[in-house]
Amino acid sequence: MSNAPMHQEPPSPEPPFPEPLYLEPRLESALESLLKETSFLQGLVAALGSPLHILLPEQIASNAERFRGVFRRHQLTGRIFFAHKANRSSSLVRRLAATGERLGAGLDVASLGELRHGLGAGFAGERVVATGPKSPEFLWLAARSGVTVNADGVQEVEEAARLVRTYGLPRVRLLLRLSEFETPASGTRTLSRRSRFGTPVKALDTLLDAVERHRDALEPIGVGYHLDTTGLDEKATALEGCLRAMEELRIRGFTPRAVDVGGGFGTGYLAHAGQWDRYTSALTDAVMGGRPPLTWGGHGYGLRVENGTLKGSLALYPAYRSVAGPGYLDALLSRPAPGLGRPLGTLLLESMYELFAEPGRALADQCGLSLATVLEVRRAEAGEYLVRLAMNAGDVSLEDHGVLMDPVLLPQEDGRGHGRGEGPVGVHLMGNLCLESDLITRRRVCLPRLPRQGDLLAFANTAGYCMDFGATHAQQQPLARRVAVWQEERGTGGWRWRLDEEYWPITRTGTDTDTGTGTDTDTGSGSGTGTPTGGPYA
Repeated sequence: MSNAPMHQEPPSPEPPFPEPLYLEPRLESALESLLKETSFLQGLVAALGSPLHILLPEQIASNAERFRGVFRRHQLTGRIFFAHKANRSSSLVRRLAATGERLGAGLDVASLGELRHGLGAGFAGERVVATGPKSPEFLWLAARSGVTVNADGVQEVEEAARLVRTYGLPRVRLLLRLSEFETPASGTRTLSRRSRFGTPVKALDTLLDAVERHRDALEPIGVGYHLDTTGLDEKATALEGCLRAMEELRIRGFTPRAVDVGGGFGTGYLAHAGQWDRYTSALTDAVMGGRPPLTWGGHGYGLRVENGTLKGSLALYPAYRSVAGPGYLDALLSRPAPGLGRPLGTLLLESMYELFAEPGRALADQCGLSLATVLEVRRAEAGEYLVRLAMNAGDVSLEDHGVLMDPVLLPQEDGRGHGRGEGPVGVHLMGNLCLESDLITRRRVCLPRLPRQGDLLAFANTAGYCMDFGATHAQQQPLARRVAVWQEERGTGGWRWRLDEEYWPITRTGTDTDTGTGTDTDTGSGSGTGTPTGGPYA
């Protein structure tokens, strides 16, 4: 199936929806300002192709500052590690590396490739933590570089010690990752959900025995956890369990100093709670047969009907969240420990422990968007509108992560076709792969008007896991290119850009990258691409 646009007039739309089910994205000032620059974005796509990912490296520094504000509020020291797996971007990682010690920003790497990328971006080893499954090569480079290793079990502890002794490596700093925490016995006993990462708390003694055998090679600096949940109660139980485990390390004669609460702070994708509630209610009604389907093929996102009874549960990310990101961390630290009854942040402070956190999605919040050109608009026999994009589901993996939100329609600025098809219309977004399953989203999207060939659709806030996490070269379709953009004059001037891999913090400013102040030293755009057609580039 070709990606070449088919020159055609858009079909006449059906009558407007009686009740459009919008899911409008939450846009903070930088993304909102960028989306108003239609000529700039159209010019980038014209020069660099569709799909195209846009990164805002200044935003990740601002997000790190917000997390640091929570640390200050609770009078805690420690470090904020960006979970690199959330995005492959060089510009985001390099900009975060330039924040220096003032923000205490670090990098969480989950592969050898991510570690090499982080070190090459400017991170010193002491600002990096290694997590996830670890090959011997990954462990070797982590140890050689002075990276802290988040050890999941006895085997990793033994392997780290072997590498240190065999290759004369520096003593490795360890965080012992734990799992399967229990609430104190005085109340109702509950067990946190299982995780493939970490050692069950009941096996802590066995893990500490292994660490003790290798005191000369390993330095346990603390403990942590990884929980795939948004539930504050479970995380409060885990954090209190970590505090108890720290005491066990002290009893063994170690001097632990840090507790790692992992990630999972979340992001609020939608602007309006009412739209989310309305859509999920309507989806339930559609699954039950009370209204026409809202999705391709009647997909229920985990809901189904059996013998007239609604079964299953909604398998979607909670796209509207009133408490997320730094606010979620603040809520966790303010929460009373289930057993000890005092705020968890206070307990950390009184014990003089450092706090480590590993946000991914939350630190990448508002840091990017994904653009796609509309190639074709047609009306199916059943009356539904099908919009084919120069993009596939792997390029913007909203469905894989259960994220539902509307794209922003960016019409061409040539004046052709305006005034036709005004009013809300429902469309299905189709990808560019020759697969029935290649749907950008299974949900029928409601747009303010029918798009036409050559328009852009902008998927906002995709930098956290939804930008390149599932990207492939399927059917030899090109991978999306990435561009870093920033505003001149500290957010009030025009937009500038460079290819993501060619962005460096000194490109952006001439003095203080830690605070974002300084003089713009960039004298060109796009490193070898020239000035894209249609954009206001200096």
